[in-house]
Amino acid sequence: MLYWLMKYVLLGPLLRLVFRPQVEGLHHVPDTGPVILASNHLSFSDSIFTPLVVKRRVTFIAKAEYFTGKGVKGWLTKMFFVGSGTIPVDRSGGRAARAALDTQLRVLRGGGIAGIYPEGTRSPDGRLYRGKTGVARLALESGAPVIPTAMLNADEIQPPGKLIPKIARVRIRFGPPLDFSRYAGMAGDRFVERAVTDEIMYELMELSGREYVDMYAQKAKSPPANPVPREPVPA
Repeated sequence: MLYWLMKYVLLGPLLRLVFRPQVEGLHHVPDTGPVILASNHLSFSDSIFTPLVVKRRVTFIAKAEYFTGKGVKGWLTKMFFVGSGTIPVDRSGGRAARAALDTQLRVLRGGGIAGIYPEGTRSPDGRLYRGKTGVARLALESGAPVIPTAMLNADEIQPPGKLIPKIARVRIRFGPPLDFSRYAGMAGDRFVERAVTDEIMYELMELSGREYVDMYAQKAKSPPANPVPREPVPA
């Protein structure tokens, strides 16, 4: 109930007025049935704008820490994620990835829309980074089509680290659905899952026009390791 209240009464009309979404290819999102929206991840606000323009409910997952913050900021963050249809998942421990996958599978088996960021984290510089294979396993285990979803300028509206977004027209592009039924029954095969993931990332690269980097975004965010000092060579 809070999701629809936020989308159509409390927040959605204001966001539409201020950011005037320009959407291409929305007809690719079916009116019924399970579907995966696989998106590049440029900004914190991606999880606002995508549900805003899709008339059906879009369910993302996020780390549980977003729902347990203290004070006013913590409460506002929690309300944002609850209102945007996001499900908290404990991402600590070895079973965390499976828990996230099972959560999204339940959404899809109920005929819903699962939103996922294959890069696993926000891009540090706007480029498109290597996808993690969770999106492939989700597609193969559910049989749902994958719709590549390109956020075109969310990083200009709210760059990483910026709390207050810039007022500008948000642009989103949806591509034709990708069907991976030819790989039915092959979930768990790491070569197949890598091939499926790379195909999705290629489509995102084409849709977004962003440079592709064959490296995980999390690694790009990590500070370089300090070089180990060498022992002086005896003369």
